[in-house]
Amino acid sequence: MTKHPSPADTSPATIVPPARPEITAPLALGWLHTARFLTTAPQLHFLPPLSVPEIAFVGRSNAGKSTCINTLTQQKQLAFASKKPGRTQHINLFALGKQGVTDAVLADLPGYGYAAVPKQDKIRWQQVMANYLVTRENLKAIVLMCDPRHGLTELDEILLDVVRPRVEEGLKFLVILTKADKLTRAEQSKALSIMKLQAGGGEVRLFSATKRQGIDEVATLLWQWAHPDAPAAATVPVVNTTPTP
Repeated sequence: MTKHPSPADTSPATIVPPARPEITAPLALGWLHTARFLTTAPQLHFLPPLSVPEIAFVGRSNAGKSTCINTLTQQKQLAFASKKPGRTQHINLFALGKQGVTDAVLADLPGYGYAAVPKQDKIRWQQVMANYLVTRENLKAIVLMCDPRHGLTELDEILLDVVRPRVEEGLKFLVILTKADKLTRAEQSKALSIMKLQAGGGEVRLFSATKRQGIDEVATLLWQWAHPDAPAAATVPVVNTTPTP
C-alpha cells in the first residue's frame, strides 16, 4: 500500500528550529571573561579530578601564551608571565562559567624549552606535561602557542607526537600563531598555510593581542569545544514534500 504524507507532514508550522540563537563572539568572550583562579599544582597528583571539559594551553617559553590567555579572558594578570621565562613550573587551572557555576576549565601549562632552565628541570617537566596530555581524563582540547617567525621547534614536534593518538580519537587541537602583527600579510598567509599542513588535522588561527586579530574566532571556537552538546545555530531544515511512491 502506498503511503502519502498527511497534511501535518508538510505543514510549515511543524518545522521548528532549535530554540537557541547562533553563537556569537560577544557570547564567547563574555563566557571567557568569567575566568577565575581555581588551583595550582606542581605535580599531576595535586590536580583535582574534574568532570567538566578542560582546555589546555601549551607552548614554548616566550611564545606569548600568558598574553593570549589574558587577552581572551580580558583580564590583565590572570595568567602569570614570569620575568624569567621557563621558571614558572606549575599547572594553573582557571574555572569558567557564569553565576559562579563552573562549566569548563582552562589549564595553563608551564612554558618549555627555555635555555636558562637546568636540563633536569626540562626533562622533569616534559614528563609531567606528557603524562598530563595523555592521561587527563576530562581534557577536551589542546591549544598550542607558536611564534610563526620561528615555526615549530623540536619540542613542539615532540608534543605533537605525544598528543596525536588522542587527537585521532577526537581530542580537539588548535595551533595559535601568536604575534601575527610582526608579519606582513604575505608572511601571515604563508605561515598559516605551512602550519595547516603541520597541524595534523587541527585548527590553525593567526592571533595578535596588539592588533586584536583572531580573538573573536578563537573565543568562539573554545566556547563550542567546551559546550559540545549545545544545539547548533538555529536553521530551518529543508523538508521534502514530494510523496513517496
